[in-house]
Amino acid sequence: MGRAGGGGVTGWDRDRPVEGTCPGGGRILNTGATGGRITARFKRLAAEGRAGFIPYVTAGYPTLADTRELLAGLADTGADVIELGIPFSDPMADGPTIQRSSQGALDQGTTVADVFAVLAELRESSEVPVVIFSYLNPIHARGPDAFIGRAVEAGADGILPTDLPLGADPALEAALEASPLDLVRLVAPTTRPARVRAIARASQGFVYYIARTGVTGARRELRGELAREAGAVRAVSTCPVAVGFGVSTAGHARLVGAAADAAVVGSALVDRLDDGGVAGALELARELRAALDEVRPG
Repeated sequence: MGRAGGGGVTGWDRDRPVEGTCPGGGRILNTGATGGRITARFKRLAAEGRAGFIPYVTAGYPTLADTRELLAGLADTGADVIELGIPFSDPMADGPTIQRSSQGALDQGTTVADVFAVLAELRESSEVPVVIFSYLNPIHARGPDAFIGRAVEAGADGILPTDLPLGADPALEAALEASPLDLVRLVAPTTRPARVRAIARASQGFVYYIARTGVTGARRELRGELAREAGAVRAVSTCPVAVGFGVSTAGHARLVGAAADAAVVGSALVDRLDDGGVAGALELARELRAALDEVRPG
């Protein structure tokens, strides 16, 4: 496989997938994998030749009541997996939109317990897979065992700790990997090929490919190299590959859906929530779902 000066994904050509399995979300390369709701959803998408839609929701923003309504609406609108964000005071991977929503939720008094309670309520009416999106501080504040236990009890299917790189905390990683939660891991455009393989090998549920360097936030355009990069990551991963950071429009969704297994949309939905309330956010979700249904994953 060709490499460009030892750089990141941008220097790749397509290659054979890594050996092994995706413990949580087997894609078509790994149809024998076992797992829960995330596995089942991605297998169904692969069988249907469809790209997945993964919306992000900041729990408690603008209010917990809005979160309840939005989660139920997204499940009905065709979300394949929902990322449910725990609001945090120092969201260093997020841009102004998610920062604003996190602070707004905290100002409303939203707690980790509230997030799990809202999820438990969703589970009364929906089986849509849910991944908890969190920084490490809320996990350590409760204690990893207690956090994992409550997340599982509430009905979570996976966890994405944004500030937990592969190998940074082996004990915590081992605890998460051994739990019923799928540990979703991040790959960046600057990640070197050998490390991408290692991340893919360690991933559960799906791999989250960051569409650009920097922080989250809606964008008018996506980088021209994105489709090739997503394809390169897909080629070495037995887990599905979802692409996020900057995916904002129906056009973006079509581009990502043709290159990856799923598109993640966060800031654009929060912006629409600010402008048009829950109804406005769900209108955008329907547009994105329809756009993804126009293409087949590469």
